[in-house]
This record gives sequence, structure tokens and C-alpha cells, in this order.
Amino acid sequence: MTETVESRVDVYPTRAGKVQVMPRQDKVVWGTADDGPMDQSTLDHFDTKGYLAIDQLVTGGELEEFRAELKRLSEDPTVRADERCIVEATSQEVRSVFEVHNVSEVFKKIANDPRVVNRAKQLLGSDVYIHQSRVNFKPGFEGKDFMWHSDFETWHAEDGMPGPRAVSISISLTDNYSFNGPLMIMPGTHKEYVSCDAATPEDNYKKSLVMQGAGTPDKGTLTRFADEYGIDVLEGPAGGAIMFDSNCMHASNGNVTPFSRSNIFIVYNSVENTTQEPYAASKPRPEFAGSTDFTPAGGSLNA
Repeated sequence: MTETVESRVDVYPTRAGKVQVMPRQDKVVWGTADDGPMDQSTLDHFDTKGYLAIDQLVTGGELEEFRAELKRLSEDPTVRADERCIVEATSQEVRSVFEVHNVSEVFKKIANDPRVVNRAKQLLGSDVYIHQSRVNFKPGFEGKDFMWHSDFETWHAEDGMPGPRAVSISISLTDNYSFNGPLMIMPGTHKEYVSCDAATPEDNYKKSLVMQGAGTPDKGTLTRFADEYGIDVLEGPAGGAIMFDSNCMHASNGNVTPFSRSNIFIVYNSVENTTQEPYAASKPRPEFAGSTDFTPAGGSLNA
């Protein structure tokens, strides 16, 4: 018998007219040092801070290939006309191309690469599938900011992800400076869940993929979090990567410099945490925003 939305026990309620801050109900790290390439100190850091940095994940040759593919995608009129391509609201510059592992063979390869997938499997303690992927352009002078939010709150409310057993990786295609809109994280906030008040508008994804609206925490909570946890600005060279927990409070400033900030962004969800009906939306977002293809990335542990 199919379980209805009403009958499910929702330990992460949100968008019900009030703001709540509650403790996380799930583990952060599900695997051990024996399960993958990362040692125990790295796993402990991720558990405490909610993120980890990889100084150099891809080679210089791969970077050149990725940048050439990024340029090709931005100039392809077919890609630009696709709903999966998101443009900046004012400049109409390409902001993101979603489901990029299905749009591009180049990015499909890195999304299934053992260097990436095995780390995600280790953190989540299971096979993983790609819940979402995209390339972000954040062009010089034109790249807009993205307000503080927890990805899990959106994925729970709008995609039906039961718990925060998901991890994102951002692979840098350009150098990330403190001044060109890099990722910012409030370390430790992944262990507190913020329930937002505003209801989910119909087809909210059409606006939220350009500028976060519903699912943005209130300023009082964000101020308390910033005072308590601080803010880490994640600078680093091209070719490096950041992996962060799905419930981390994170944001990025606008880019008013001439230096673009481009990255590959891939979300891995545990195959034991697959999405269901949305918890706080009338219908699921499109497949490109929240996949229901639960095929394990990089091949199954049991294959």
C-alpha cells in the first residue's frame, strides 16, 4: 500500500507558517575510514564542520577540457533554449545549466568518476545516485548573489527527500577568490535544521533557481547562526573542490569583479534516502531539478 503524504512522519517540517530551529535527527557521516579514500581525521572534520576541501581533484588537462565544454554549452543556442538552462534575470547571461551530466558527455564522465563518487559513498555509507547536477557560470561583473539557505530544506519540501543524507561537491573551474563570489558556509550549522515559514508558491523552481525565495531563513536566525558559528569563505585554486553536507547554511555574494567564478556542482543522495512525494509542495519539481532516476552513480557496490 502506498504511503500518503499525510501518513508520513515528518521530522523536518517546514513552510507551515512558522519558523523553527530544531536539532538534526540524522547522522552526518555514515561510512568509516575503511570505506573509501578519506582518512578518519578528514571524516571527523566533515562531521564537525559540515564540509571538506580537496586541494586538487582534477588535472590541468581535465580543466582545459571542462572549460572548453563550458564555453560550448554557453554558446549553443539549443542549450540556451532548453528549460534546463537558467539565465541571469537582468543581464540574460547564462547562469547555470542543469542536469549537465545528461546534457554533456564530458560532465557525465566526471560525475561518475571514482575520485568523486567514492568520496560520496564513503560519507553517505551506501551507493549514491545523482539527485541534481549543473554547471554554474557566475560571469564577471554580472554574476548575482545567492541568499543563505540549506539545500536540504528545499529538497525536502519540494523534492520529497526524507532526510539530509546527501552531499554536494563543487569542482572549481576557475580560481575562487574572496572577492569573486565564492561559496560561503556557516560551519556547524548542518547540525541544526531551520524550518521556514512561507508556503511554497506554485512552480516555485522557476524563480528559486534564479534567486532564492521560499526556503530562505529569517534574518534573526541567520544573525544568530553567524554569531555562533561564524562564516568560512572558501577560496581555492581551479581544479580543487569543496564537498558539503546538504543541510549546511551557505550562500555566495555577487561577482562585481572581471574574474568569472565557474564550477561543476553535483549532488549525490544515498540510495537509501530516495525521494518521495514533496513534503511541502503541491507537486515535485521537474526531473532536471530533482531526479527520480535512482541508478547508482559510478556503478553499484553490488554490481
